[in-house]
Amino acid sequence: MSKHILLGALALSCVAFPALAQTTPAPATAMPAATDMGTGMKMADTATVKLKYVTVKPADVMSSKLIGTTVYNNKNESVGEVEDLVIENGKTVTGVVVSVGGFLGMGESYVVLDPSTLAISDKDGKWAVHADTDKDTLKNAPKFTYSKKKS
Repeated sequence: MSKHILLGALALSCVAFPALAQTTPAPATAMPAATDMGTGMKMADTATVKLKYVTVKPADVMSSKLIGTTVYNNKNESVGEVEDLVIENGKTVTGVVVSVGGFLGMGESYVVLDPSTLAISDKDGKWAVHADTDKDTLKNAPKFTYSKKKS
């Protein structure tokens, strides 16, 4: 297994799980939501937390590299394409939306895969996602439908 596949899989698994060294959150009555200093994006019309900067590490994976990436099975057959990422509570990637079936965008459907079941690789600048599955399994998987608000 190449170093890039291992690094990619490690990076994806790191974003798929919240940090283990978190402290127990304070009771909801201790601090109003507007002054919440927790991590992750919030659903709101204004930002209430002081701006911080983050350093991107070499093993980190940008979502722009994953969106549009082909998903291959263990036989190196194309079984879908990464369409989107599901981010829970603004901080944890909990799902990877994959388009399956169809031809030229017609008749395709979407399934959401657990990131911990996927591996990613970067071979000579060509990104790929790998899943232990086949086309029929994905075509028969529970379907995901985007809400009308998808933009």
